[in-house]
This record gives sequence, C-alpha cells and structure tokens, in this order.
Amino acid sequence: MIQNRRLATVASLTLLLGGCAGNAIPRAAPPPGQPRATAITPPRPTQNNSLIGQNANAALGLFGKPRLDVAEGAGRKLQFSGSACILDVYYYAPRQGADALATHVDARTPEGRDANVPSCIEALRR
Repeated sequence: MIQNRRLATVASLTLLLGGCAGNAIPRAAPPPGQPRATAITPPRPTQNNSLIGQNANAALGLFGKPRLDVAEGAGRKLQFSGSACILDVYYYAPRQGADALATHVDARTPEGRDANVPSCIEALRR
C-alpha cells in the first residue's frame, strides 16, 4: 500500500512538472540591429518574351487600350484580348521608387486553355 502511494505521488509530480516545461524548442530571435522586412518583394522574372522587363507603355503601344487595368497590391495587371487569345501582363517595381516592369505574362485561349505567350503576343499585335 505504501508503495502504491509513492507510485501515485511520483506519477502526479511527473505530470505536474511536465506541464511546466513549456516549449522544448527555443525560438530564434532576429539578429539585433537588422530591420524587419516590411516591403513586399516583387517576383523575379522567370520568363523570356518581348514584354518581360518592359514598362506598361510598351504593351500599351503594341496592343492599345487594355481590356482590364487592375491594381493588385504593389503590382498592376493589364489584360489584352482578341479572338485568338487573352494576355495578362503583371508589373512590379524592382525597387521602391522605380517604374514598374513586366515580370510575368500569362496567355490563354478564350476557352481558358493555356496558350503560347509569344504566339499570343504576335496574334494581338495584328
């Protein structure tokens, strides 16, 4: 009976102390003196077509008035459409205070299937 009481006491203390342990993995603190990033970093271009790296005026000069001109957070999207395809061009400033440049271009058919971007650019230029 005494042994059962000791076992119960040890088990109770173990559970009680285990609840006080807190997180076992320490959280890393940011290095002192380094500011936190507050600005949104624009995406880096991963495509290669005639619009990438150009400002919006280049697309406007090629295609005319866009179907849509939408501000999206720190970016801008211009959408151009024709009978062959729909083209979305996304613009972000490479750094604060700089002009926004095209960083990504999507093309699709009017039915919604993916389309070839350079072919769509050529089709919309005509």
